[in-house]
Amino acid sequence: TAFLHGDLEEEVYMEQPPGFVVRGDSSLVCRLRRPFDALKQSSRAWFGKFNTVIQKFDFDMIRREADHSVFYRRSSPNLCIYLVVYVDDML
Repeated sequence: TAFLHGDLEEEVYMEQPPGFVVRGDSSLVCRLRRPFDALKQSSRAWFGKFNTVIQKFDFDMIRREADHSVFYRRSSPNLCIYLVVYVDDML
């Protein structure tokens, strides 16, 4: 899933999943190193990483001010390329 490639901006802890609990000590928790699709902030973390990659590789894509999930590049006066991001899909 694309969400595994994002970076968490804060420390996130969760209860241990069934089967991982140390016998007799169910009070332990796990610290997440990567987001996953069940976290609220996963989509935002992935998009932040995606935006960084788009800028880093210099595709000359400009992010629209009105809609931050739309990138475009004008190749010539008659040709404009659009990249639309919806959650973890690209069009």
